[in-house]
Amino acid sequence: MSSIPYGRQSIDEDDIAAVVAALRSDWLTTGPRVAEFEDAIAAVAGAPGAVAVSNGTAALHVAYAAAGIGPGDEVIVPTLTFAATATTALQLGATIRFADIQDDTGNIDPASAAALVGPATKAVVGVDYAGHPVDADALRDLADRAGALFIEDAAHSIGSTWRGQPVGSFADLTTFSFFPTKNLTTAEGGAVVGADPELLARARRFRAHGMVRDAASLREPDVGAWHQEVQEIGLNYRLPDVLCALGTSQLTRLAQFKVQRQRIFDRYVEGLSGVDGIRLPTMRADVEPTWHLFPVRVDADRRRQIFDTLRSAGIIVQVNYIPVYWHPLFEDLGYRHGMCPVAEQYYREEISLPMYAGLTESDQDRVIDAVRSALR
Repeated sequence: MSSIPYGRQSIDEDDIAAVVAALRSDWLTTGPRVAEFEDAIAAVAGAPGAVAVSNGTAALHVAYAAAGIGPGDEVIVPTLTFAATATTALQLGATIRFADIQDDTGNIDPASAAALVGPATKAVVGVDYAGHPVDADALRDLADRAGALFIEDAAHSIGSTWRGQPVGSFADLTTFSFFPTKNLTTAEGGAVVGADPELLARARRFRAHGMVRDAASLREPDVGAWHQEVQEIGLNYRLPDVLCALGTSQLTRLAQFKVQRQRIFDRYVEGLSGVDGIRLPTMRADVEPTWHLFPVRVDADRRRQIFDTLRSAGIIVQVNYIPVYWHPLFEDLGYRHGMCPVAEQYYREEISLPMYAGLTESDQDRVIDAVRSALR
């Protein structure tokens, strides 16, 4: 019997045709399909502009660089997230302050974040864990009172809404990931969206080597038509036309993916409700997530056994995530266990069940039966 992956892409003939058309065009990278994809992403996010980049980690790095994060700055991030939420700010010289999470959603706890605010706070970062949007009003208010930027790591949540508004329309900068397991894919890819034209301009420069070509902005504008200048540090984080073509095609099915993922979420809840030894994810009343994960919680003392049993049965479950400051990189910087007890307990109990738009009912029933059996 074949294994059921924890996540996978959904590719159809329209996606393939879009990529083939790009391959047959004059542009493979940095061509017209990049702008087309950026416009489509901005529209979905309810934002004035978007900057396509090479992956979700690059999106975070670009956002922090655009925000001017550097040595002496402090960035508040949740503990329960992929390491890149913190490491990309650390790479720019910032000090990371780790906030605890809400026990029900896995998202950053605004009260915990508020206790970390100080005169050096430059950004407050929320992560939409599993696709469930953060409490945007609370984080927006907290960032404004601190004189800091509100940045939303929405790697899990493109297409989600909070109080009827799309993720991407709340924060100063919002980052997306388009890895194959995410809610739509460009194979590898990401994007940064925002409303401030200067922040977006800085993001565009950083993702393209910090290069300036506009004659009005050159220090030496009269050298010749070939002249370009690197005026600040940047990197090559460009997303090529071929992958943007795939992303634009995928975006036409985002609403369909959302419906499929919600149906899978609801079937898991129906199939596992009332089962002893498992805690199911919750959805607050003011959100409509595009679910990226289905995180369940089991007895911490049995988590390893249950995890191994499911994998042995061909159910490729995952754990999301190791508390960031438990990684040796942060331990070596002096961070210690016990700083965020809610997040640490969440991690000890969490298992992510297979969740992707193409998960069939028969495969999902197999997952549900295997979970029930493993919990006995």
